[in-house]
Amino acid sequence: MKLEGGCHCGAVRYAISAKPMQSMICHCRTCRRVSGGLVVAWITVDPAAFAITRGEPKPYSSSPGVARSFCCDCGAQLTYAREDDASYIDITTTTLDDPDPFPPSHHSWLSHDIAWVKFGDDLPKYRKSRADGV
Repeated sequence: MKLEGGCHCGAVRYAISAKPMQSMICHCRTCRRVSGGLVVAWITVDPAAFAITRGEPKPYSSSPGVARSFCCDCGAQLTYAREDDASYIDITTTTLDDPDPFPPSHHSWLSHDIAWVKFGDDLPKYRKSRADGV
């Protein structure tokens, strides 16, 4: 499997060589603030299967122990990684060239949700992360 994606302007491109482990929609305050959007959709992959193929994204420490990366030219958010868990990296789903095959499996961080945001799906919803339970 080979998936490709990149930022809006094309300065940063990446490739993923393995099927994502999961896909989700995050409602946390930090994702909203760094993206400017209501929510952010993520796919999770093994870091060994992820490679930057063009350009150099800029890292940003959005909260203690979390590193996100962005395109320096257009500002597109590309990745999320925890410093205390190197077993995965999250990639913004909508930066994939073809995000359609990766619909979300759940919603996370509903405890931070905006009251007027309503999704009409029946996906599981978690107050925090899926690892924390419902």
